[in-house]
Amino acid sequence: MSSLSEQLKNLGFSSSNEPATTPDSQTQEVTPDTSLPVRIQRQTKGRKGKGVTVLLDLPAQEELLQRYAKALRKQCGVGGSVKNGTIELQGDQRAASKAYLEQQGFTVKLAGG
Repeated sequence: MSSLSEQLKNLGFSSSNEPATTPDSQTQEVTPDTSLPVRIQRQTKGRKGKGVTVLLDLPAQEELLQRYAKALRKQCGVGGSVKNGTIELQGDQRAASKAYLEQQGFTVKLAGG
């Protein structure tokens, strides 16, 4: 019977303060394509008059969209979601969205009304 520390080492935990690194646990940074402009629209159609901010033409990488949506929801203090390759935020969040995306290196265009 092996000790608890040996069992934890077999599971990938180490007793030192260094993080355990395994070849498949290394995360690769996803770099977005910032060459195309991102369009930001405010829409009310089909939402019973409630306005939402829609971010269009973002890179079609699901992990990247989820990360940006989470950061935007937190920064604006509103709800939102990722649908069909776009990010939807509740309310008129065009200015805050534009500032965040420009900070990330994107070219942003405010589109629509």
